[in-house]
Amino acid sequence: MAMHTHLVQIITLFAMIISIGLIHFPSSSYANNDEKYSICGTPFDCAGIPNLGYPFWGGLNRSRDCGHPSFELNCRGDVPQLKIANMSYRVLGVNNSLRTLTVARTDYWKTISPPQIVNTTIDHSLFSYGPNATTNLTLYYDCTVPDSSANQTDSVQLDCTANNTDVARYNVSSLLGMCKNNVKVPVAQSAAHVGYSTEAALIEAIDGGFMLKWDAWNSMCDDCRNSGGQCGTSNSRGNDFVCHCATGTFTPKCTGKDWWKHKLALIIPIGVVGIAVISLGILYSVKRRRSSSNATAGVNRDAKNDHIDAEAMIKSYGSVAPKRYTYSAVKKLTNSFKDKVGRGGYGVVYKGKLPDGRVVAVKVLSESKGNGEEFINEVASISGTSHVNIVTLLGFCYEKTKRALIYEFVPNGSLDKFIYDDGSSITKCHLDKIIMFQIAVGIARGLEYLHRGCRTRILHLDIKPHNILLGEDLCPKISDFGLAKLCKTKESIVSMTGMRGTVGYIAPEVFSRSFGGVSHKSDVYSYGMLVLEMVGGRKNYDGGVSHTSEIYFPQWIYNKLERDEIFYTSEDRREDEEDIVKREVEEDIVKRMIIVSLWCIQTNPVDRPSMGKVIEMLECNFQSLEIPPKPFLNSPAARSPENSSTPS
Repeated sequence: MAMHTHLVQIITLFAMIISIGLIHFPSSSYANNDEKYSICGTPFDCAGIPNLGYPFWGGLNRSRDCGHPSFELNCRGDVPQLKIANMSYRVLGVNNSLRTLTVARTDYWKTISPPQIVNTTIDHSLFSYGPNATTNLTLYYDCTVPDSSANQTDSVQLDCTANNTDVARYNVSSLLGMCKNNVKVPVAQSAAHVGYSTEAALIEAIDGGFMLKWDAWNSMCDDCRNSGGQCGTSNSRGNDFVCHCATGTFTPKCTGKDWWKHKLALIIPIGVVGIAVISLGILYSVKRRRSSSNATAGVNRDAKNDHIDAEAMIKSYGSVAPKRYTYSAVKKLTNSFKDKVGRGGYGVVYKGKLPDGRVVAVKVLSESKGNGEEFINEVASISGTSHVNIVTLLGFCYEKTKRALIYEFVPNGSLDKFIYDDGSSITKCHLDKIIMFQIAVGIARGLEYLHRGCRTRILHLDIKPHNILLGEDLCPKISDFGLAKLCKTKESIVSMTGMRGTVGYIAPEVFSRSFGGVSHKSDVYSYGMLVLEMVGGRKNYDGGVSHTSEIYFPQWIYNKLERDEIFYTSEDRREDEEDIVKREVEEDIVKRMIIVSLWCIQTNPVDRPSMGKVIEMLECNFQSLEIPPKPFLNSPAARSPENSSTPS
């Protein structure tokens, strides 16, 4: 009874001190400043690009005072659009940490015949070309070609209309002086080839865009953020830079006596709470000391360490951290886990809806022990990414053994149901060859971003059709980062114990260190096996096939390539085929995909191309590709997993 009275007295005293502190340091006077400070510090999404912040603004969720005047985004299309020097660009990807963005000219999207022939312009006071090499592709228009030159092999004619010009030519060496107009369009160096054979290849290279690095008051913004503020622009002082702070707006960083007053207004109540909690904790521990057991203490220590790991991870995210949800909130937004849409090796996926109406996919992980390495891997890997071909992480839940990941909902599900015909009641969705090629290029761009576009290189290590999701327009998105490994960009080899991945897609060096170290080339191997499956329309490994009768899948593909057998479905083999040109284009696409994939699955990692080179090879013509050596490895499926520890 005396103990109970003592606790009541402490709680009463605590309430009185808190009341006096709140009256003496009212927080209402900072309400307006806190609101702007909070809004500008919250990342926003724009037309499929997530986790955007300063200097970008626009759409319904971001006002001008949270960004730079020249970085307004139009969020009404399938990707954001940004005007630079009065020219509209499609924003394909943003890297906040490196301050780079990948853009492509809007007027050249899916065409080489823009309404007006205008050279590419950028504002060099705000932008410079990014760290990835960029080159200019020159397109020539309104060319007068003598009849005697009509059959030259170094020219390609493309039909289009631009500025009332009926014919455009490119890659013409001897006739360029006869052209009245030309346009320079920047493209990534990996996409700049000599000898494009089709209009589609040229369009694909331009649509891939190029990288820019921005400078939007970068040094002042760094000072502002280091002082605890959020960068923005003044609405009352023209286009001046300002720093939005919890206590007001300053230039160039948070400062002043009011800042300390606000700090005291926060510190005093927090200090009182801390003292009260410590006092109550001491009294409670004295009461319960004799009844606590060693087993309970051990469990508490594990829970504390688990909590420390999670909190350290969350703190490291900074302003781009995904939203954290309670388990009860996750249960509510999934309607008590009623709508199950999938199951994987690490948990069950449910369909849900956020309070703002957005449909999401919620992956609830199986109850795990320890510090949740796979869970932390997935959150850490994907939270810092922002790319159209990477699935967007919107939030997560971490409550001891209760763990969940909240992603954007991708309506068409995974790629595997589009390429396999397993005889089930679900009808196989037939992929047009050109669409299949675009999906393969999209996956390659996503992997190239993970390997080179982030501050920390990300190795996925589980690329397979089931982990590729398709959006409404069949835009591919790489998902499921549970097995991912992080390493510094300059590092090429990572340390790894145990075999990771899925049978049929695992690179030789992953299951046996005698083949070399695990690196980004391991993802290249998995990508190659995935694309071969897309072409062949069958799984590369069937667990029901005896090993003695198994035909190694890449060898089967290689044999077909040697016999010049092209892969077509029954719909493709129509006797009344009329579109001969389309058929020839599709044959070229399929052969390109096969040759590039066979290079990707070379046994020695050194012989495999990087993902940047893969994109380059996919976008050139079939005749320019060298046939790779014939694969000699048998499928590693029958081997027992080995521990692999490679030098880092």
